Amino acid sequence: MAETLSDDEIAERLPDDWERDGDEIVRTYEFDSYLAGVGFAAGAGGVAQDAFHHPEMTIGYGEVEVRLTSHEEGGITEKDLDLAERFDDLL
Repeated sequence: MAETLSDDEIAERLPDDWERDGDEIVRTYEFDSYLAGVGFAAGAGGVAQDAFHHPEMTIGYGEVEVRLTSHEEGGITEKDLDLAERFDDLL
């Protein structure tokens, strides 16, 4: 089981365009169309499955909100930050 990160560790390592919201990190990706967002969400779902770490994703017109946390550990872990960076690499 991974350990939760300290507030300082999270602040230092949080990727650009991500925000902390309590025990989650959150980013809203913007796209030119609904289908572009759906395509991103499908790709992110594959990356998440490979990592066996599953985010909450909300798909709207032209945007996808992604929320990451490590439920079993009760907060933000290295897994969340790593997956956030992998999602950013999909763009």
